Amino acid sequence: MLAQVHGEPPNSGSVQKLRCGCVRKLSARKGRKKKGVFWGIEVAETLRWRGWELGKETIKHLILKNVHEKTQKLSYRCPSTRFFITVFPQPIALSPGMSLTLPIIFRPTEKRDYEDSICFRKAEGEFSVTLRATLPRPCLSFPATVQLPVCAVHSVTETTFTVRNTGDLITVFAWETPSPFYMIPDHGMLSAGDECTIKVVFQPKVAVVCDVAATCWFGGEEKLKRTLQLKARAKYPYLRVNVPGEQYEGVKPGKFRDVLCFGSVPVGTTVEKCVEIFNLSVVDAPCRIERAKDPLLQDHVFSCDVSHSVVPAKGKLVLCIRFQPRTVGEHSTDYFTIISAGCLQQTVLKVVGSCKGPLVSLHQFSVDFDWINLGESSMQILKISNISDVPAYYQFDIDGRGSVFSLDQPCGVLEGTTTRALKVTFRPAHPISYHRRVVCLVHHQGPLYVDFFGTCHSDTAKPAILQARHLSWFRTNMVRGLTFYPPDILSAMLKDGMLQMDEKRALMLPPEIPLDKPPKEYVEASSMTEYFYDGISSDLALFPPHVSVSPREYDFGCCVPLHKVEPLPLCVTNHTKGKITVAWTPSHSSAFQVTPEICDIPPLKSSAFRVLFQPTQLNSLYAAELEGFAFYKVLRQYSNIEEDATICPPWCLTVRLRAHTFEAEREHFIPQYILDVPKTFPPVASDTDTYCSILLSNTGTSLITFSVNQTACPSVLVKPHSGHIIPGGHQIFFLSTHPVNTISQQHVLPLQLNSCPGYTKEIAIRSCAESLLLLLEGDGNLYFKPLYKGTSSTRMYTIKNCTRLPMAFTWKIQQSDSKVLSVRPATGFLQPCEAMAQEWTFTPDKVTKYLLRAVVFVSWKSPAPASPKSVHYTLRIVGEGALGTIRALKEHLDLGNVLVGDLQSCSIVLLNDGICSLKFILSVEQLITRPCDPEEVCSDPLALELEPSRGTIPARSKAFVRVSVRPARRLHYTWSIKYNICTPTAPDLASTKEEPQSLCRVEATGVYPAFCIADACSAGSASGVSTLYLWRLFSLDKLNEYLEQDPAPSELTYRVPTRHSTCLIPPVYTPFMVDFNFGAAPVGSGPSLVVLLLVNKGMVPVEWAFLFPSDQKMDMEHWAEDAEFSPRELHQMRIQDNQLFTVSPKSGKLLPGQEECVQLSHRHDFIGTDHLPVLLKASYGHEILLNFRGVTVKQDQRYVHFASTKHLFAPIAIGTSHPPTQVYELYNGGSMPVMFEVQLDSIVRIQKDNFQHPVFVCLTPRGEIPPGTTGQIEWIFSPLEARTYSVEVPIHILGGDSALITFQGVGYDPNTTGENATFSEVLSPSVLLGSTKLTVPGQAATLSHRKICVGNIPDCTRVSRLVFLNNISESKAVVFTWKTSTVKDSGVLQIAPELGVMQPGESIPCFITLQPSGIPSLYSVDVVCEVYSQESLRQYESDLQEWEREKERQAVEFTITEKDLRTEKKPKSRAGRSSGSAETENLPEPPAAVRKYKTLPPIKNHPVPNLPAGHLERRLLLDKEASRVWVKPEPPKPILLHLAVTARSHSTEDFFRNFPSEFPKYFLPRPFSHLPLETKPVDGSKVSDRMEMDPKWLSLAAASKQELQIVTDMLTGVLSGLLENTQFQDAVKRSLNEPIPYFSQFRCKESVETQDGGQCTTVPSRGSASPDLYTEENGEREEMKQESSPNKEFLESWERLSEVFQHEQLREQKELLSRHPACGTLAELVLENTLQNILIEASRGEVVLTARPRVIALPPSPFRRITNPTPQSSRT
Repeated sequence: MLAQVHGEPPNSGSVQKLRCGCVRKLSARKGRKKKGVFWGIEVAETLRWRGWELGKETIKHLILKNVHEKTQKLSYRCPSTRFFITVFPQPIALSPGMSLTLPIIFRPTEKRDYEDSICFRKAEGEFSVTLRATLPRPCLSFPATVQLPVCAVHSVTETTFTVRNTGDLITVFAWETPSPFYMIPDHGMLSAGDECTIKVVFQPKVAVVCDVAATCWFGGEEKLKRTLQLKARAKYPYLRVNVPGEQYEGVKPGKFRDVLCFGSVPVGTTVEKCVEIFNLSVVDAPCRIERAKDPLLQDHVFSCDVSHSVVPAKGKLVLCIRFQPRTVGEHSTDYFTIISAGCLQQTVLKVVGSCKGPLVSLHQFSVDFDWINLGESSMQILKISNISDVPAYYQFDIDGRGSVFSLDQPCGVLEGTTTRALKVTFRPAHPISYHRRVVCLVHHQGPLYVDFFGTCHSDTAKPAILQARHLSWFRTNMVRGLTFYPPDILSAMLKDGMLQMDEKRALMLPPEIPLDKPPKEYVEASSMTEYFYDGISSDLALFPPHVSVSPREYDFGCCVPLHKVEPLPLCVTNHTKGKITVAWTPSHSSAFQVTPEICDIPPLKSSAFRVLFQPTQLNSLYAAELEGFAFYKVLRQYSNIEEDATICPPWCLTVRLRAHTFEAEREHFIPQYILDVPKTFPPVASDTDTYCSILLSNTGTSLITFSVNQTACPSVLVKPHSGHIIPGGHQIFFLSTHPVNTISQQHVLPLQLNSCPGYTKEIAIRSCAESLLLLLEGDGNLYFKPLYKGTSSTRMYTIKNCTRLPMAFTWKIQQSDSKVLSVRPATGFLQPCEAMAQEWTFTPDKVTKYLLRAVVFVSWKSPAPASPKSVHYTLRIVGEGALGTIRALKEHLDLGNVLVGDLQSCSIVLLNDGICSLKFILSVEQLITRPCDPEEVCSDPLALELEPSRGTIPARSKAFVRVSVRPARRLHYTWSIKYNICTPTAPDLASTKEEPQSLCRVEATGVYPAFCIADACSAGSASGVSTLYLWRLFSLDKLNEYLEQDPAPSELTYRVPTRHSTCLIPPVYTPFMVDFNFGAAPVGSGPSLVVLLLVNKGMVPVEWAFLFPSDQKMDMEHWAEDAEFSPRELHQMRIQDNQLFTVSPKSGKLLPGQEECVQLSHRHDFIGTDHLPVLLKASYGHEILLNFRGVTVKQDQRYVHFASTKHLFAPIAIGTSHPPTQVYELYNGGSMPVMFEVQLDSIVRIQKDNFQHPVFVCLTPRGEIPPGTTGQIEWIFSPLEARTYSVEVPIHILGGDSALITFQGVGYDPNTTGENATFSEVLSPSVLLGSTKLTVPGQAATLSHRKICVGNIPDCTRVSRLVFLNNISESKAVVFTWKTSTVKDSGVLQIAPELGVMQPGESIPCFITLQPSGIPSLYSVDVVCEVYSQESLRQYESDLQEWEREKERQAVEFTITEKDLRTEKKPKSRAGRSSGSAETENLPEPPAAVRKYKTLPPIKNHPVPNLPAGHLERRLLLDKEASRVWVKPEPPKPILLHLAVTARSHSTEDFFRNFPSEFPKYFLPRPFSHLPLETKPVDGSKVSDRMEMDPKWLSLAAASKQELQIVTDMLTGVLSGLLENTQFQDAVKRSLNEPIPYFSQFRCKESVETQDGGQCTTVPSRGSASPDLYTEENGEREEMKQESSPNKEFLESWERLSEVFQHEQLREQKELLSRHPACGTLAELVLENTLQNILIEASRGEVVLTARPRVIALPPSPFRRITNPTPQSSRT
């Protein structure tokens, strides 16, 4: 019975409604049987049978329990089928808490499902229990819908759900899942009652919203299926990289920074920085971090431990990047790419950093010890500084134990930005000159050199003192090749002129030619070159050696036993041309000694020395450096030197020795060290040396000896090769290699420590030469899109340095292409592995295709001597110059009407159909087409704005331009939108020389909210006011005229209704003021209601509001308001507080064409005149001040309400023979009839001033006006001149106030003004349609027209108009009657039907016929249609009959007045009285005796007036009076519907003269003088009446005898003169010979002759026609008889001829009849009635006038097939 929604079980606590209307509460117990409570009875919803078998009965029990607190009674109805059986139904009564078990037997007959129900009935309703028996079947239960989380594209999301076997069988299931879903597991088996969890995996490939159905097949032999709706959404991830903190100087500022700068990092250290990866999407974004592809040499200085991760949705992932530089001075650049899953998005992170190392320098390049005596020592200070913040490891390559020069700290660590003072000691061993160039090795920096020199004197030997200038001269002389000669030879050569001295006193050879090359100068080589190119470590040397020693390094090896060590032969060779002396520095503490210590060597000879090794300990390491000095022997005595410039410093000879005394079975000392080795050599150009340093630190307590096997890796030079390291010291090695190609090469150097092969460390280091390689994007091709000629396009093009060295680049563009193509920057540097985006600009100057080439030259930033100077690459640029135009999708866009000052927007679609992008700039030209003041309009801003006004449209694309229009005036705007193509030479409109191209035209019309008063009607106390008079009272024409004008600027001070005033009388900002005159009514009468119909005739919505003074005042605190009020303020406060004037609704909104009724009312509660200024405000439009004015008079006061004190007559043309009659209306606003009289004294004065011509004639100088109606005063205005006439006429009201009214009339000259135009302006044919919305409360019928303006019509014609009277009630019939008694002459206006009954919803056509009376007049007739409810009329007639019967009964009854009778009871008032009868109290019924003789109250006419609101005392008095009398029932008040009919009648001559085109439209009856004699009246009464009514006869009758005599004499003279005038006689004769004039259509020639002869126009009969015919031709027939004898043929022909004459005579008679005036009148009436009948039938739906005509083809007539063979018989 319950439907499960989405497969979910119903909530046990829910309340649901059954179909029968009861409320069922589900039981809270959880079980297989769901129970519900129905009106206090708890019962199971469904009773199920499972596992049943055929042929067996199964019984289940249905338990009903009363859970209500009252006893429940119910009955039940047995199941409808025979398969479910229960006990016979009987009433059940259950006490509270009691239960009833109802057995139900199930008897199946076949294997199928069964379902039935048992229905229970209670007093509250019915409920049923479902009986269901099912077969065993598989059934799976799982949710109907599974919603998965939002997933990123190419990612995976999953969820789980449970599948439960709710059937009775074991079932196998299998899932069919559409992509991108899949199930885990997708198949399985479930026993009955079991369940399993299924995982749904969603792995989308694209962004999509998935809502698919997965099908689960289950069951045994018969497969069943059930669907599961899978819903998921896949979205694209969006990742952005941001580097927090300060940004890199080369990166432009932005929200996200993707350049990570490590700055300058010390060598060997590691710096870690973090970057943030933001996920701006709503899905988790898996991503991987990849490094850009590196060259073959894998030496990564940047590293990131994270390679795969997931960025949470709207979150961020923080990545740590480490930078570990290894090469000092290297600038490193690398790129990490963050790739989202599926490679959909790649975000690049650029990392940059540089490596800094120590910067060590010596304060001096030489240390001069001057000279000392033998046996003495000297000490000097050598300062060493490290200006970098990186600690520096330094080592002076000198063994202080065996040298004359020693340092106190030969090696150490110099901290950053520190200076250390080293002590250098000089201890000479021989009286000679000493000089040694010592190298200072610095780790991660090139070596430093310092010169130690000094001189030692003894008592016998005093060599020349060696000074710094001698070293400088020596190096210069060495470059010039003069140092191989001893000083004595050089002195001799100098004496002989073979040598000369330069300006520095250095020796030089004399030049052979004076203009020869200058002498060579010493140029100091780099420290690395000097260090390695010494001729010892390498085969190359900077200068050839002067003295050499061999070997320079020697290892004695194992020297055990100690006394059997073989000496080392040492050979010293003299390469000079002088004798030299070699002196070895003795070291008594060393185990190594050289013999002999001093020895002379002849020129170009060698000498042998022996090195003795004398160890003293076993199992020890020995190492030392032997030092010796070789010098020219002649330098032993300073007296041998003749020229100071020839002094040559000594040469230092060193020999490195090693040995150990470890026994064979003894283990060598285990070295404890730290080795700092780089992985690669610094990158260099091809065929260039590269160097690196290695630091070996001895961290142990014993000496370490080392030896590098140079022969194992000959490609690498190592210096020093061997040596020793004292405990705590360190040794700095320098390695050099010379890579020749770009193939990576690995070098392995064995380093043996402590002379033990087991302590050999292999140093692996790689080297690779770099060649110039620049990668150009796009394989060297750059494509530009087609461009408009003269415009520029910029593209970014990337070049990348694919080497590990910085390179310089320079772009070269041909001169002819430089105007078309440019690049920025054209030159620059690229750091290693750096990519640079360059800006290329293409500017085509003609329409063609371009194929340009640019060459980039690259070279090393610091070129090596052997490297190539530059390599060039060619870039191919493809572009095209084209022309294009822009067009608008719509060339003309009309925005229609736009509110002035308001903003209206639209979009213009610009299309670029060309192949090139166009950069445009738009311009607007404004054109105003309506009349306006040019000076004012020129100062207005442009009323159209474009956004954007400039932009770019891609090729074959479109762009949207927002057009915003804000008109400033009510004008018609036309904007011409033009465009110019922007070029670099013409970026704006001011610089362009081309004419703008037209794009489109936009038009709009500025409008103000335009609404008007379309109609008005009155009700209540003003119901008697006619429609035309109401328009004058409320000045609606003037109001509409104001609404047609443009608002003044002051009116737009507040564009919308605003509370802006701080005083009770708000200021007025509008110059337009209109009077709303509600008229007058007696005090206590009902309110005067006026309903105005507002119509929005514009094209924009109008929001309007009637603002009372209180609506314009701001809410202020009481203390801020004035305490004193003026009389005007008090008057307005009284009106507003008592709500004397009300407007409903006070505000609203009108859509275009929409109508809305506004009801204005004035309550007559207080006597006097009420004034209230009300502001009519239209938002963004007019605000017009409406002066509400209403008058309340006393009950018995005679009061005539004058709409105004000035009345303007219709303009009349001068010379008009029949001026029309005009009407002035007076309204009686009181409750008493009013007599008025017009005082004509001023009119008489006007007549005297105008030559006794009656300019103003009052036809009704006095009259009476009933209360609540309008009276008319008829006037004739007849001007003499074309000017304005004015007269002030007093109108006296008998018993009331008089008024002085100014009447004005305008006379005009029709020859100059145009009479037709004036007539059309005064009175044009029109109708005022009525609106069904314009109704008053209780109105049951409406008119289709409220005003009919017939226009100008000729006199004595009939004009008809059709008006529909509609019953708008849906349930009540109404009775209507037209009142024409108010019309002066009832024959002028006729209405058919005059009365009738209209059923609900019925519409009755009424024909209004106007027939002027013969006197030209201006008709303004107010026809009133009184509408009654048929039910109220019947009730009134019933009450009136009952009242009359009671009146007759009371006339014959009498009253018995005995004193013993009880008090008389007043009878009850009659039920169902009219609204005018009063009610009586409901008293007890009197006894029968009294009721028999008691009479009713006396009957009299006592009308109850309309009671004013709030006057309860008077109402009580009337109630008491009404209880004593039985008032005669009053007829119900009708609803008055006013129909205004206006027209102007002209005489026939005037109408034909003024309106010749309109004349044929009217039927003119024949004038009376032209009628036949038979139609003229005998007594001439009508003629006399006509003459009496004719104004001419009236004026003639009123003339005096003298005036009549003057007229007679004048006419006699005129007529006699005409008769005697010969010209007049000739004109008359000529007129007789003229052709028939145009008026022959009225009479034929025969009729004229007949009338002139005085014959009667009676129609002759057929019998009188034949004798005449025979009589006329009697003579001819007699002659014919005489000539020939009569025969039969002649008689037959004569008979036929007589018949022809008879037909001809009948035709002439018919023609005479058709010209008869009565015939034309009859035809006009027949045609009019026919058209009226058609219109009536069409209004009833009997005829459809708009239906398409249907042509029915009838079969041919059978008579047409019969042909008559005799033609004579066919003639008739």
